[in-house]
Amino acid sequence: MSTITEPTPASVASGPGPEDGVLKPSTDKGYTMEQQGVSNLTFGGGEYKLLRPKFADKMEERKHTLEHMAGAFRIFGRRGYGEGQAGHISVRDPVDPHTFWINPLGLHFSQICASDMVHVDSEGNLLSDGNQAAINAAGFKIHSELHKARPDVNAACHTHSTYGKAWAAFGKELDMLNQDSCIFYKNHSVYDDFGGIVFEAEEGKRLAAALGSNKAVILQNHGLLTVGETIDEAGYLFTLLEKTCEVQLQVEMATRMGLEKKLIPDDVAYYTYYNTADPETLYAEFQVDYNLELKLTKGEFLQ
Repeated sequence: MSTITEPTPASVASGPGPEDGVLKPSTDKGYTMEQQGVSNLTFGGGEYKLLRPKFADKMEERKHTLEHMAGAFRIFGRRGYGEGQAGHISVRDPVDPHTFWINPLGLHFSQICASDMVHVDSEGNLLSDGNQAAINAAGFKIHSELHKARPDVNAACHTHSTYGKAWAAFGKELDMLNQDSCIFYKNHSVYDDFGGIVFEAEEGKRLAAALGSNKAVILQNHGLLTVGETIDEAGYLFTLLEKTCEVQLQVEMATRMGLEKKLIPDDVAYYTYYNTADPETLYAEFQVDYNLELKLTKGEFLQ
Protein backbone atom coordinates (compact mmCIF):
# COMPACT_ATOMS: atom_id res chain seq x y z
CA MET A 1 0.00 0.00 0.00
CA SER A 2 1.46 3.37 -1.00
CA THR A 3 1.49 6.37 1.32
CA ILE A 4 -0.63 9.32 0.25
CA THR A 5 0.61 12.84 0.95
CA GLU A 6 -2.06 15.54 0.91
CA PRO A 7 -1.48 18.70 -1.16
CA THR A 8 -0.32 21.73 0.79
CA PRO A 9 -3.05 23.55 2.74
CA ALA A 10 -2.47 26.65 0.60
CA SER A 11 -3.19 24.76 -2.60
CA VAL A 12 -6.39 23.33 -1.22
CA ALA A 13 -7.64 26.62 0.21
CA SER A 14 -7.00 28.86 -2.78
CA GLY A 15 -7.08 26.45 -5.69
CA PRO A 16 -4.10 24.63 -7.15
CA GLY A 17 -1.73 26.29 -9.56
CA PRO A 18 1.90 26.64 -10.63
CA GLU A 19 2.58 29.14 -7.84
CA ASP A 20 2.05 26.38 -5.28
CA GLY A 21 5.43 24.83 -6.03
CA VAL A 22 6.33 21.26 -6.82
CA LEU A 23 4.22 18.33 -5.73
CA LYS A 24 6.59 15.81 -4.15
CA PRO A 25 6.35 12.14 -5.10
CA SER A 26 3.52 10.82 -2.95
CA THR A 27 2.98 7.26 -4.14
CA ASP A 28 5.16 4.38 -5.19
CA LYS A 29 4.61 5.56 -8.78
CA GLY A 30 6.99 8.43 -8.07
CA TYR A 31 5.02 10.97 -10.11
CA THR A 32 6.08 14.60 -9.91
CA MET A 33 4.79 17.73 -11.62
CA GLU A 34 6.67 19.12 -14.60
CA GLN A 35 6.25 22.36 -16.53
CA GLN A 36 2.65 23.17 -17.43
CA GLY A 37 1.61 23.51 -21.05
CA VAL A 38 0.37 21.72 -24.12
CA SER A 39 3.86 20.28 -24.68
CA ASN A 40 2.95 17.68 -22.03
CA LEU A 41 0.41 16.22 -24.48
CA THR A 42 2.65 16.04 -27.54
CA PHE A 43 5.08 13.26 -28.38
CA GLY A 44 7.17 12.03 -31.28
CA GLY A 45 8.57 15.29 -32.61
CA GLY A 46 5.90 15.83 -35.29
CA GLU A 47 4.29 19.20 -36.02
CA TYR A 48 1.57 20.28 -33.59
CA LYS A 49 -0.89 22.84 -34.99
CA LEU A 50 -3.20 23.69 -32.10
CA LEU A 51 -1.03 26.18 -30.24
CA ARG A 52 -2.58 29.34 -28.84
CA PRO A 53 -1.68 32.21 -31.18
CA LYS A 54 0.02 35.45 -30.17
CA PHE A 55 -1.07 38.74 -31.71
CA ALA A 56 0.89 41.94 -32.34
CA ASP A 57 -2.24 43.58 -33.83
CA LYS A 58 -5.18 43.99 -31.43
CA MET A 59 -7.66 44.26 -34.29
CA GLU A 60 -6.51 40.88 -35.58
CA GLU A 61 -6.91 39.50 -32.07
CA ARG A 62 -10.45 40.89 -31.94
CA LYS A 63 -11.30 39.23 -35.27
CA HIS A 64 -9.91 35.89 -34.08
CA THR A 65 -11.76 36.20 -30.76
CA LEU A 66 -15.14 36.93 -32.35
CA GLU A 67 -14.74 34.07 -34.80
CA HIS A 68 -13.94 31.63 -32.02
CA MET A 69 -16.78 33.05 -29.94
CA ALA A 70 -19.16 32.32 -32.82
CA GLY A 71 -17.60 28.86 -33.11
CA ALA A 72 -18.30 28.23 -29.43
CA PHE A 73 -21.97 29.09 -29.94
CA ARG A 74 -22.19 26.71 -32.91
CA ILE A 75 -20.66 23.93 -30.80
CA PHE A 76 -23.11 24.67 -27.98
CA GLY A 77 -25.95 24.57 -30.50
CA ARG A 78 -24.79 21.24 -31.94
CA ARG A 79 -24.58 19.80 -28.44
CA GLY A 80 -28.11 20.94 -27.57
CA TYR A 81 -27.34 23.51 -24.89
CA GLY A 82 -29.98 25.97 -26.08
CA GLU A 83 -33.14 26.63 -24.06
CA GLY A 84 -35.33 29.28 -25.66
CA GLN A 85 -33.61 32.64 -25.30
CA ALA A 86 -31.55 31.60 -22.27
CA GLY A 87 -27.79 31.33 -22.40
CA HIS A 88 -24.98 33.73 -23.15
CA ILE A 89 -21.27 34.02 -23.77
CA SER A 90 -19.26 37.18 -23.26
CA VAL A 91 -15.71 38.03 -24.29
CA ARG A 92 -13.67 40.99 -23.12
CA ASP A 93 -12.66 43.19 -26.07
CA PRO A 94 -8.90 42.98 -26.75
CA VAL A 95 -8.87 46.55 -28.09
CA ASP A 96 -10.80 48.14 -25.21
CA PRO A 97 -10.70 45.78 -22.20
CA HIS A 98 -13.28 47.88 -20.34
CA THR A 99 -15.91 46.67 -22.82
CA PHE A 100 -17.09 43.24 -23.90
CA TRP A 101 -18.94 41.36 -26.64
CA ILE A 102 -22.07 39.29 -26.04
CA ASN A 103 -24.64 37.45 -28.16
CA PRO A 104 -27.90 39.09 -29.27
CA LEU A 105 -31.12 38.03 -27.60
CA GLY A 106 -33.38 35.65 -29.50
CA LEU A 107 -30.93 34.07 -31.96
CA HIS A 108 -30.40 30.31 -31.72
CA PHE A 109 -26.84 29.27 -30.91
CA SER A 110 -26.69 27.29 -34.16
CA GLN A 111 -27.36 30.45 -36.22
CA ILE A 112 -24.87 32.83 -34.61
CA CYS A 113 -22.08 34.35 -36.72
CA ALA A 114 -19.19 36.59 -35.71
CA SER A 115 -20.98 39.65 -37.13
CA ASP A 116 -23.99 39.04 -34.84
CA MET A 117 -22.06 39.90 -31.67
CA VAL A 118 -23.08 42.98 -29.70
CA HIS A 119 -20.38 45.26 -28.27
CA VAL A 120 -21.31 46.88 -24.93
CA ASP A 121 -19.63 48.98 -22.27
CA SER A 122 -19.79 48.37 -18.53
CA GLU A 123 -23.08 50.28 -18.28
CA GLY A 124 -24.78 48.26 -21.01
CA ASN A 125 -24.58 50.89 -23.73
CA LEU A 126 -24.38 49.43 -27.22
CA LEU A 127 -21.23 50.52 -29.08
CA SER A 128 -21.36 51.47 -32.74
CA ASP A 129 -18.88 48.85 -34.03
CA GLY A 130 -21.08 45.93 -32.99
CA ASN A 131 -24.49 44.57 -33.93
CA GLN A 132 -27.23 46.99 -32.83
CA ALA A 133 -29.46 44.33 -31.29
CA ALA A 134 -31.05 43.78 -27.89
CA ILE A 135 -29.12 41.60 -25.44
CA ASN A 136 -30.21 39.36 -22.57
CA ALA A 137 -30.77 41.55 -19.49
CA ALA A 138 -29.83 38.77 -17.06
CA GLY A 139 -26.81 37.96 -19.19
CA PHE A 140 -25.55 41.52 -18.98
CA LYS A 141 -25.99 41.62 -15.19
CA ILE A 142 -23.98 38.41 -14.81
CA HIS A 143 -21.20 39.08 -17.30
CA SER A 144 -20.63 42.75 -16.45
CA GLU A 145 -20.05 41.86 -12.80
CA LEU A 146 -17.80 38.91 -13.70
CA HIS A 147 -15.57 41.05 -15.89
CA LYS A 148 -15.35 43.72 -13.18
CA ALA A 149 -14.52 41.20 -10.45
CA ARG A 150 -12.02 39.13 -12.45
CA PRO A 151 -9.54 41.15 -14.59
CA ASP A 152 -7.88 37.82 -15.47
CA VAL A 153 -11.10 36.53 -17.04
CA ASN A 154 -11.61 37.40 -20.71
CA ALA A 155 -14.49 35.03 -21.46
CA ALA A 156 -17.46 33.56 -19.64
CA CYS A 157 -20.02 30.95 -20.74
CA HIS A 158 -23.42 30.18 -19.25
CA THR A 159 -26.31 28.12 -20.64
CA HIS A 160 -29.21 26.11 -19.26
CA SER A 161 -27.78 22.77 -20.39
CA THR A 162 -29.64 19.60 -19.39
CA TYR A 163 -27.15 17.80 -17.15
CA GLY A 164 -25.84 21.05 -15.69
CA LYS A 165 -29.36 21.93 -14.55
CA ALA A 166 -29.89 18.44 -13.19
CA TRP A 167 -26.68 18.32 -11.12
CA ALA A 168 -27.16 21.95 -10.01
CA ALA A 169 -30.37 20.88 -8.25
CA PHE A 170 -28.22 19.17 -5.60
CA GLY A 171 -26.13 22.26 -4.80
CA LYS A 172 -22.99 20.11 -4.52
CA GLU A 173 -19.49 20.19 -5.96
CA LEU A 174 -18.38 17.40 -8.26
CA ASP A 175 -16.52 14.32 -7.07
CA MET A 176 -13.12 13.51 -8.55
CA LEU A 177 -14.34 10.42 -10.38
CA ASN A 178 -12.08 10.35 -13.44
CA GLN A 179 -9.24 12.07 -15.25
CA ASP A 180 -11.52 14.66 -16.86
CA SER A 181 -13.19 15.70 -13.62
CA CYS A 182 -9.73 16.43 -12.19
CA ILE A 183 -9.57 19.50 -14.44
CA PHE A 184 -12.01 21.01 -11.93
CA TYR A 185 -10.07 19.86 -8.85
CA LYS A 186 -10.32 22.58 -6.18
CA ASN A 187 -11.16 24.93 -9.04
CA HIS A 188 -14.95 25.02 -9.05
CA SER A 189 -17.49 26.22 -6.51
CA VAL A 190 -21.24 26.27 -5.86
CA TYR A 191 -23.47 29.33 -5.75
CA ASP A 192 -26.16 28.14 -3.36
CA ASP A 193 -28.21 31.33 -3.04
CA PHE A 194 -30.39 31.27 -6.15
CA GLY A 195 -32.47 34.44 -6.11
CA GLY A 196 -34.47 33.95 -9.29
CA ILE A 197 -33.66 35.24 -12.77
CA VAL A 198 -30.77 37.71 -12.57
CA PHE A 199 -32.39 41.08 -13.18
CA GLU A 200 -30.53 42.84 -10.37
CA ALA A 201 -26.87 43.91 -10.30
CA GLU A 202 -26.56 42.65 -6.72
CA GLU A 203 -27.37 39.10 -7.81
CA GLY A 204 -24.63 39.36 -10.43
CA LYS A 205 -22.18 40.54 -7.77
CA ARG A 206 -23.06 37.65 -5.46
CA LEU A 207 -22.61 35.21 -8.30
CA ALA A 208 -19.19 36.67 -9.14
CA ALA A 209 -18.21 36.42 -5.47
CA ALA A 210 -19.25 32.76 -5.41
CA LEU A 211 -17.06 32.06 -8.45
CA GLY A 212 -14.12 33.52 -6.54
CA SER A 213 -10.81 32.68 -8.19
CA ASN A 214 -12.17 29.48 -9.74
CA LYS A 215 -12.73 28.59 -13.40
CA ALA A 216 -16.26 27.25 -12.93
CA VAL A 217 -19.28 27.63 -10.70
CA ILE A 218 -22.33 25.42 -10.34
CA LEU A 219 -25.36 27.68 -9.93
CA GLN A 220 -27.76 25.86 -7.63
CA ASN A 221 -31.21 25.40 -9.23
CA HIS A 222 -29.92 27.20 -12.31
CA GLY A 223 -27.04 25.74 -14.34
CA LEU A 224 -23.34 26.05 -15.07
CA LEU A 225 -20.91 28.88 -15.71
CA THR A 226 -17.27 28.69 -16.80
CA VAL A 227 -14.59 31.32 -17.39
CA GLY A 228 -11.16 31.49 -19.00
CA GLU A 229 -8.37 33.62 -20.39
CA THR A 230 -9.78 32.87 -23.86
CA ILE A 231 -13.17 31.95 -25.23
CA ASP A 232 -11.55 28.68 -26.24
CA GLU A 233 -10.64 27.84 -22.64
CA ALA A 234 -14.03 28.88 -21.24
CA GLY A 235 -15.87 27.08 -24.06
CA TYR A 236 -14.01 23.81 -23.62
CA LEU A 237 -14.46 23.96 -19.85
CA PHE A 238 -18.20 24.35 -20.32
CA THR A 239 -18.54 21.34 -22.61
CA LEU A 240 -16.38 19.33 -20.21
CA LEU A 241 -18.32 20.47 -17.14
CA GLU A 242 -21.64 19.52 -18.75
CA LYS A 243 -20.29 16.06 -19.61
CA THR A 244 -18.82 15.70 -16.12
CA CYS A 245 -22.23 16.47 -14.59
CA GLU A 246 -23.76 13.80 -16.84
CA VAL A 247 -21.23 11.22 -15.66
CA GLN A 248 -21.69 12.23 -12.02
CA LEU A 249 -25.45 11.72 -12.30
CA GLN A 250 -24.95 8.29 -13.87
CA VAL A 251 -22.55 7.31 -11.08
CA GLU A 252 -25.02 8.50 -8.44
CA MET A 253 -27.71 6.30 -9.98
CA ALA A 254 -25.34 3.32 -9.99
CA THR A 255 -24.60 3.79 -6.29
CA ARG A 256 -28.35 3.41 -5.61
CA MET A 257 -28.01 -0.12 -7.04
CA GLY A 258 -25.29 -0.99 -4.54
CA LEU A 259 -22.13 -0.14 -6.48
CA GLU A 260 -19.45 1.75 -4.54
CA LYS A 261 -17.81 4.70 -6.25
CA LYS A 262 -14.05 5.09 -5.95
CA LEU A 263 -12.73 8.65 -5.64
CA ILE A 264 -9.36 9.82 -6.91
CA PRO A 265 -6.99 10.72 -4.03
CA ASP A 266 -6.11 14.39 -3.60
CA ASP A 267 -2.48 14.06 -4.64
CA VAL A 268 -3.35 12.24 -7.87
CA ALA A 269 -6.18 14.68 -8.64
CA TYR A 270 -3.81 17.61 -8.09
CA TYR A 271 -1.14 16.06 -10.30
CA THR A 272 -3.70 15.51 -13.06
CA TYR A 273 -5.12 19.02 -12.67
CA TYR A 274 -1.69 20.60 -12.87
CA ASN A 275 -0.80 18.81 -16.10
CA THR A 276 -4.12 19.25 -17.93
CA ALA A 277 -5.88 22.42 -16.73
CA ASP A 278 -3.59 25.29 -17.76
CA PRO A 279 -4.93 27.92 -20.23
CA GLU A 280 -2.65 26.83 -23.08
CA THR A 281 -3.72 23.19 -22.88
CA LEU A 282 -7.40 24.06 -22.53
CA TYR A 283 -7.16 26.35 -25.57
CA ALA A 284 -5.79 23.42 -27.56
CA GLU A 285 -8.53 21.07 -26.34
CA PHE A 286 -11.20 23.40 -27.74
CA GLN A 287 -9.65 23.42 -31.23
CA VAL A 288 -10.70 19.82 -31.89
CA ASP A 289 -14.40 20.74 -31.72
CA TYR A 290 -13.82 24.14 -33.33
CA ASN A 291 -12.17 22.63 -36.40
CA LEU A 292 -14.97 20.10 -36.70
CA GLU A 293 -17.48 22.97 -36.63
CA LEU A 294 -15.54 24.74 -39.38
CA LYS A 295 -15.84 21.64 -41.52
CA LEU A 296 -19.50 20.93 -40.75
CA THR A 297 -20.62 24.50 -41.48
CA LYS A 298 -18.03 25.27 -44.19
CA GLY A 299 -16.99 28.21 -42.03
CA GLU A 300 -20.40 29.94 -42.20
CA PHE A 301 -20.11 31.32 -38.68
CA LEU A 302 -16.96 33.29 -39.59
CA GLN A 303 -19.10 35.85 -41.41
